[in-house]
Amino acid sequence: MQVYDAIHSILQSKNQELYWLSPEASVYDAISLMARKSAGALPVLSEGKLVGIVSERDYARKVILEGRSSKETRIVEIMTSPVITVGPHETVNECMRIMTSQRIRHLPVVDRGRVAGIVSIGDLVKWIVTAQEHTIHQLESFIAGTYPR
Repeated sequence: MQVYDAIHSILQSKNQELYWLSPEASVYDAISLMARKSAGALPVLSEGKLVGIVSERDYARKVILEGRSSKETRIVEIMTSPVITVGPHETVNECMRIMTSQRIRHLPVVDRGRVAGIVSIGDLVKWIVTAQEHTIHQLESFIAGTYPR
């Protein structure tokens, strides 16, 4: 594991099932699905194409704070669009840079026009911490003289 690994490495380590919503689904349906699947955001697809992303942040800012009804409000009314995406060969390091600079917590990975999955800031942090732990272990082994030759 390295920070220069391709982002598809993280996707391979996650559940491969993709949960998504239609733009016409209700916000209530989105929050319900997010709760059931322990997801913080879901892609919004129309005819198989990524048209937006809806997150807990969108719900809090665009439904709760505006006093709207989650059962009457449609996803298309609150989703973030256009969506910032990356390809499967983008590095973990570059994805972290994008997420930090754009102040986003979820990043869809699109491969040949199809959503391959979503990585969260938590996924990236976990990957980076594990990579650093591995490097530290290798350095400690090298210093102690037990590093494989």
